[in-house]
Amino acid sequence: MEERIHPITNKEVLPFKPLSVEICVTITEPLRKLCAPQFFGMDNIDPKVPTFFVANHTIYGLFDGPLFIVEAYRKKGVFMRALVDNVHHEIPIWGDYLTYIGGAVRGTRENCSALMENKEHILVYPGGARESFKQKGEKYKLTWKKRSGFARMAIEHGYRIIPIAGIGGDDTYDIIFDSQDIMKSALGKFLENSGLAQKFLKNGEEIPPIAKGIGKTIIPKPQKFYYSFGKPIDTKPFKGKHEDKEVQMQVRKLVEESIYKQFEMLKEKREKDTDVSPLRKFLNNL
Repeated sequence: MEERIHPITNKEVLPFKPLSVEICVTITEPLRKLCAPQFFGMDNIDPKVPTFFVANHTIYGLFDGPLFIVEAYRKKGVFMRALVDNVHHEIPIWGDYLTYIGGAVRGTRENCSALMENKEHILVYPGGARESFKQKGEKYKLTWKKRSGFARMAIEHGYRIIPIAGIGGDDTYDIIFDSQDIMKSALGKFLENSGLAQKFLKNGEEIPPIAKGIGKTIIPKPQKFYYSFGKPIDTKPFKGKHEDKEVQMQVRKLVEESIYKQFEMLKEKREKDTDVSPLRKFLNNL
């Protein structure tokens, strides 16, 4: 247990063999049936070229990752090693599942370098917990603050970046109270006065929203999901400039622009999608 609390060493990062494609498909089949995902841009993935995949988080992050990770594994033989927040590894059972089954590692510079030196395919969500704990009006909005670490690592190691956009997740729940609402309440005042908000919740920013799914329940609405793998962004022209903050932000901007453009494309695909069951429509309108 103690070993899982500290950052994973390079030796622990590298030796990982994913489950077979067949097992991964079987594990995610219930989610696949629920979300009926569609995928676009798969041809942009080249199994022979180590890639840094950069994706958006949707509300709660419940459905982010498994579907497109398994699809890339199934169709392209590419298994993405996810860089995740430390908090995941401190949750009993869940942390072990991510590490030993999912191949995820803590999102540290050292761990990322180790994966890149081993030429692995890597996945990161720059928005982290803040982006998954949406506030009202943040549907399909990237909340990356000033983060550009992923761009720095990609430039330093000459990794190409493929932006991934996903829609559907932010429509599974309707936010009733977000972190700002909660911080204005009696609970929020307690969290602030006790210091808990500052110590554990980044001044309240990482308080999960209170939301409803089907009707007034916590069951997520059965939305269809749509994913897009964008065109690769080459970082080699920026070689040797990985410490330059302006260059990092330049690369980050290219990724953001790609994801927002893909959002619009996916929304158009969704509007034209007539293959939606009456039951799905009914439940999503409750």
